[in-house]
Amino acid sequence: MQRRRISLPLNPLRSFAVASRHKTFTAAARELGVSQVAISRQISILEDYLNVSLFERGVRSAKLTEAGRAFGLEIAALFDDLERATQRMISHETEGTVNLRVHPTVAHHWLMPKLMDFRHRHTDIRIRFDTTVEPLDFRGTHLDVALQLGKGDWRDTRSRKLWDEEVDVVCSQSYLDSIGGLHAPEEVSKGELLHSRYRRRAWEFWANAVEVDLDVNSGTDFETSLLTYSAAQQGFGLAIGQLGLLDDVIAAGRLVRPLEMRIPTGAAFYVIWPTTASVSLKTRRFIDWLLDQVGQPREFFKSGAPGRD
Repeated sequence: MQRRRISLPLNPLRSFAVASRHKTFTAAARELGVSQVAISRQISILEDYLNVSLFERGVRSAKLTEAGRAFGLEIAALFDDLERATQRMISHETEGTVNLRVHPTVAHHWLMPKLMDFRHRHTDIRIRFDTTVEPLDFRGTHLDVALQLGKGDWRDTRSRKLWDEEVDVVCSQSYLDSIGGLHAPEEVSKGELLHSRYRRRAWEFWANAVEVDLDVNSGTDFETSLLTYSAAQQGFGLAIGQLGLLDDVIAAGRLVRPLEMRIPTGAAFYVIWPTTASVSLKTRRFIDWLLDQVGQPREFFKSGAPGRD
């Protein structure tokens, strides 16, 4: 007769395995990137499931019971084996893949129009996009490289500047005509301001830079710059455009710059990679290709070397 399998509480088991190794909830929470309360809750779920006390909880501390110590030694090794097997599978599946962190707007307006050139040069390499919008930290991820806006001060990384960020007011020609044109920064107040959630202070920065009074809280909000720029192209109003990203759109006439004022923000777009692991051949090729796109010297290969020109 086949034995009936039980449904294992994997999250509580994992939390307990880490907590038993560290012997504190605080250290386990730090490793797993959750709160100490979350670790305690997961272990309580496991104790209820097993009907066994695994930790003795004090006012400010928790100590493994004898049963908890024995159980921890047994399952910690199993989770280590599972993690190693998973890592081997990931390494195999991503052998020819570069895992790239890039914001959706940068991917859409700058990278995607150029990427076919990389595919033609490196037919054996795929680019996998991670468009998560959060502070960059390579620890605990499978990221190989990132293309981000910042000041070049990411932790445990090396980086190369691609181009400095400059901004200007952009809109569609039809919208510009509808408000009678813009001839000076002060006239921006007669237009509808378009805002991006992740660049919510862009209009405030612009107003301070050109020294005009502007109600920066008025206008229409969008979740991303990608939506904001799309709205500007469709005649919804005025946006603060990132010129390096929008060069092709502006050259095609889908957006115009009525004031023609290039304002540096002090930030720049960088290619970034971690120093905590060796840089694979595929990642080095991609980094050098990005540098080629902006006319910067290569980081890894001279022209005609394994970059496959």
